[in-house]
Amino acid sequence: MVHRTRLAADETAVFALQLLRDQLGRFVYPIHRLDRKTSGVLMFGLEKDVVREVQFSINERKVTKRYIAIVRGYFPEQVELDYPLTNDRGKVQESETHFKCLDRVELDIPMGKHPTSRYSLLEIFPRTGRMHQIRKHLNHLRHPIIGDRPHGCNKQNRLFKEKWNMLTMMLHARSYTLRHPVTTHELRLEADWHNEFDRMLNVLGFDISKI
Repeated sequence: MVHRTRLAADETAVFALQLLRDQLGRFVYPIHRLDRKTSGVLMFGLEKDVVREVQFSINERKVTKRYIAIVRGYFPEQVELDYPLTNDRGKVQESETHFKCLDRVELDIPMGKHPTSRYSLLEIFPRTGRMHQIRKHLNHLRHPIIGDRPHGCNKQNRLFKEKWNMLTMMLHARSYTLRHPVTTHELRLEADWHNEFDRMLNVLGFDISKI
C-alpha cells in the first residue's frame, strides 16, 4: 500500500511511503496514490510546496496519466466515458476516462456458454482521479480487468488462478507526463512491467510492440 490507512488492517502489509522514507533517511510526501494491486509509476516529493503544486496540476488535468490493462472480451476501438462515480462517503463525483484498444486475442478456452475466451489490451487515460475509477469504469462497460477484486469477473479470475497461477491485477500505471514545478521542463516518468504482467502479455499472445 502507499501509506498506512484505516483500510490497512493487515499487520503484514508493506507501505511504499515507509520503505522510501527509510531508504532516503528523511520524510517524504505522497503526490498521488495507486490501488494496492496496481503496479507502475508512484510519485513522492521531498518538499510540501512542490508536492502541492504537482497535486494542483493533477487536479487541473495538466498531468497526462497513461495506464495499460488486460480486460475481458473484445473492447471497442475507442471509448470516451463520462460516468459519475459515488465515493465511500456517498458523494457523487464527475469521472472521465478515455480508453483505446491496442490489441485483441482469442484463446481456445471455453468460458461459460462461449466456446472461446477473448481478451483486450487497453491504453487508458483517466481525466479525473476518483477512487478505483478505471476499475469501476471498466466494470460498468462490462470489460472488467483481469485479476480485479471486487470489480472484476470471478469466473475469469478463477480461470487465471487455476490455469496460470496468476493472482495479481492486470492494471499498470505506465507513465506520468508533467511540467516540473521548479524547472518547468517536461518530466516523463515511466515504469516497466513487473514480471507477472510481462508473463501474462506473453501467455495471452498480445502484440507488445503496440504498447
